[in-house]
Amino acid sequence: MTTANMITLARIAMIPVFMYCAISDGAQGNWIALGIFIFASLTDCVDGYIARKYNQITDFGKLVDPLADKLLVMSALLILLEQGVIPSWACILILAREFIVSSLRSIAASKGVVMAASWWGKVKTVSQLVCVIYLLVDADFIPYNAMMEKALIWIMVFFTVFSGYDYLKRNFGLIKNGLIE
Repeated sequence: MTTANMITLARIAMIPVFMYCAISDGAQGNWIALGIFIFASLTDCVDGYIARKYNQITDFGKLVDPLADKLLVMSALLILLEQGVIPSWACILILAREFIVSSLRSIAASKGVVMAASWWGKVKTVSQLVCVIYLLVDADFIPYNAMMEKALIWIMVFFTVFSGYDYLKRNFGLIKNGLIE
């Protein structure tokens, strides 16, 4: 097991702790959840850096690293949905995009085809992380700003949907030519 893969697995292990803290009563749990979310998000950069620098890129890492990212963000979004902070339509669009892209990637990988990620996927991830962090921050710490909250949700949804569209557009030839059925 490589160092990069161990960091990825640690990120996955942090998700239940994050969720427990996020749904517990009290500001202390919220702050701990926020800290865990930020730390777990940063480990994504660290494991990627280590994998590239020390030539630790593995098939396991290619599969599990994006899964860990999705699990972290989706768990946060679903908790925020349950708390009434984010609308259901936003969660549904984000979940749909992630299922579609992940499914196509899995099918392609099973046939030996690599469907490369794009710059828009990175923008999507950053927009999701920024939005979730803003929504997790305790309202006592920053003045509540409903317009900022809505703007960040719309930006997150836009980049999530657009990156999915871009991904499908760039890989349409693989689908059209029957490489992915």
